[in-house]
Amino acid sequence: MIKKVSIVAGLVLLTVGIVWLAETRNGFFDSKVYYGAIRYWYDDAGMVYDWLRPGTPYGFTYPPFAGLLMAPMAVLPFAAVVVLATVATVGTTGLLVWWLAPRPGRSAWFAFAVALCLAVAFEPVRETITFGQVNTLLLALVAADVLFGVGRGRRWAGVGIGLATAIKLTPGVFILYLLVTGRWRAALTAMGTAAGATLVAAAVFPDESREFWTSALWDTNRVGVLSYVSNQSLRGYLARLPIDAVAPYVWVVLVLAVLALWAWRVRRAGADVVGGLALTGVLGCLISPVSWVHHCVWLLPALIRCVDTGLTSRDRRPLYLGAVAYLLMTSRLLWVWEKRPRPPLELLGGNIYVYVGLALLIWMPLTRADTDAGADVREMSGERRSLPS
Repeated sequence: MIKKVSIVAGLVLLTVGIVWLAETRNGFFDSKVYYGAIRYWYDDAGMVYDWLRPGTPYGFTYPPFAGLLMAPMAVLPFAAVVVLATVATVGTTGLLVWWLAPRPGRSAWFAFAVALCLAVAFEPVRETITFGQVNTLLLALVAADVLFGVGRGRRWAGVGIGLATAIKLTPGVFILYLLVTGRWRAALTAMGTAAGATLVAAAVFPDESREFWTSALWDTNRVGVLSYVSNQSLRGYLARLPIDAVAPYVWVVLVLAVLALWAWRVRRAGADVVGGLALTGVLGCLISPVSWVHHCVWLLPALIRCVDTGLTSRDRRPLYLGAVAYLLMTSRLLWVWEKRPRPPLELLGGNIYVYVGLALLIWMPLTRADTDAGADVREMSGERRSLPS
């Protein structure tokens, strides 16, 4: 027991140090953007989408419903916003680990603590913390819906996906998952929830809603440069190649190919909602025009699935895939290619997340479609697994 406590204490200190180093680089940049825009909106009665952080092209890019939920920023001091965002990110990461990660019966607390430290140290999660982003909150909302709503056939299944889509459009890819796998009721619930939340925001903020849907949504300059190395989507990959003239057309072809592969795999997965959650998270990162490194928290369920399968079966290849992917993405090797002049092998090193995403989409293990649909969810809700020590 003392040895395990010492190991956990050491991992906690190491994780805190890693996150602190990331904070010195990122300085809660995105939280400062949200905070400035919300204060400008609520306190100064300005148009939220007109506000840009001084000296940058970055402004508020979320739908008005997200701004409605962020209204407390108008009265809270910035330090309180940072504390609440950090606690929320660590807390939701803990929930995801508890739901998804394997836990030996006699050492559940130790396995959970180790897995949580590894998850918080994972570069997309620590970047989410130190930019002050909302990625793990949205992932937890969608995961809860998929695992405990869709996976159990609840009447409210789809509500979480709909709310996440109303807050930030990218989780809408999970509505596509519901449609492709024939979960029509949940898909309609998700679409209805997203539409309802959007209409509520439009009723409260009609001018802002009009501005977002007709102008701000289509202004790509607000989100950054596509070719920047942090954009680890297929579109970012192509933007870093010398094919500017044809890149949009190649992107459409690649997106269609990736969608076809994803649809084939999730349909084969059937009742494996954990696998569906993981594959769809990978898909969203690949096909989105912009997937910054911190957006890649959506790869976390796929990594956990690989490690879980590798630890609980004789086939260790998924474990190796998950471990190598985690190490590559957490090593900061990607950033060697951030600034010009870039060293050789940029095509490989500058697209690590893209290659990892494609590998997970192809090789991440799934359970058989005819297995018990509720088995994985029952385990996540509290039953312990017997794993090799």
